[in-house]
Amino acid sequence: MSAVLAPKRGLVFASFFRSPALHPLNDAAAWDSMLSALNPMWSTRGIPARVVEIVDETADTKTFVLKPKRNWPGYRAGQHVVVEVEINGRRVHRSFSLSSSPASGALLRITVKRHPQALVGGFMHSALCVGDVVNLSAAAGEFAAPAASNEPLLMLSAGSGITPLMSILRELHATGQQSPIVFLHSCRTHADFIFARELETLAAEWPTLDLRVHLSAEHGRLDGKVLQALIPNFERYQALVCGPSGFTACIEYLYRAAGVPERVRSESFSGRVLPRSLEADALHAVRCTITEQTFTARGDRGLLVEAERAGMQPKHGCRIGICKTCQCLKRSGSVENLRTGVISSEPDELIQLCVSVARSPIELAL
Repeated sequence: MSAVLAPKRGLVFASFFRSPALHPLNDAAAWDSMLSALNPMWSTRGIPARVVEIVDETADTKTFVLKPKRNWPGYRAGQHVVVEVEINGRRVHRSFSLSSSPASGALLRITVKRHPQALVGGFMHSALCVGDVVNLSAAAGEFAAPAASNEPLLMLSAGSGITPLMSILRELHATGQQSPIVFLHSCRTHADFIFARELETLAAEWPTLDLRVHLSAEHGRLDGKVLQALIPNFERYQALVCGPSGFTACIEYLYRAAGVPERVRSESFSGRVLPRSLEADALHAVRCTITEQTFTARGDRGLLVEAERAGMQPKHGCRIGICKTCQCLKRSGSVENLRTGVISSEPDELIQLCVSVARSPIELAL
């Protein structure tokens, strides 16, 4: 009998501790607000990190040097974190690649290029000061250098895609990498070249590093044809690529055409553009089982955007399918992943709201 009563007794206690009568003692958010008011580094949300330095890299790019709390679990070169800041009383998130190397010590570096529509990046540029505290997630991501080998490495970046590659390059330098490295970066003008001084210094003192800069304002966009002209034997290199999705897709195509698709690893910071079609124009009902809300989703808009348009505030970070902060359980229905183009109808699967669009009526655990 006791074996039967024990679970029921546990449910009673659990229900009691969730009772509104105990608020705010049983409210984790309330405790966090109180602790954060006393000292931002006491926050229980994520991992607090204090801004200790801000470096101007270019006219529209800054590096924020952060000192995280002691519970920071560490990271691998090339990984990203979700940064949480408070803007007008609302906590908002955005995913950023780390530009520092784990070999550089306890301080972290996040390099942020300012974009007109970027809420978190804009706030960090205009309002974040030395001494302020932000919250970080644990580091995540699989973008990294190949396992130690003697093969030459080709590092290709465009715009702010240089940040995770800089983390990896700094780590390779710190660990004494001896195999040849070609680092090819594309930016509009030399004034837009992030980390220019450090990279030029590294290239001058590191014999195996071949630094090349493609200025698109003078020579046009860096595409497959240009890359083949610059590096005719590109396929002999293991490649790391980061930049806009069109840029990474172009490099991936080159390696596939050369018969060595496994020799390229890529990460992009803009999602796949959904083509206009009758399917994309369709409207689908979305039912949320936790909040008991419903909304209508267009077939050409991500579920995160459609939920926000309906007044909901799902957790999110990068908004481009990298950080998985907006991951949610899809109970039923079909969605298309904008990054991969895959349509999935499996029940009870995890999806990322920011890069998933409805292809049927769906039900979310949201």
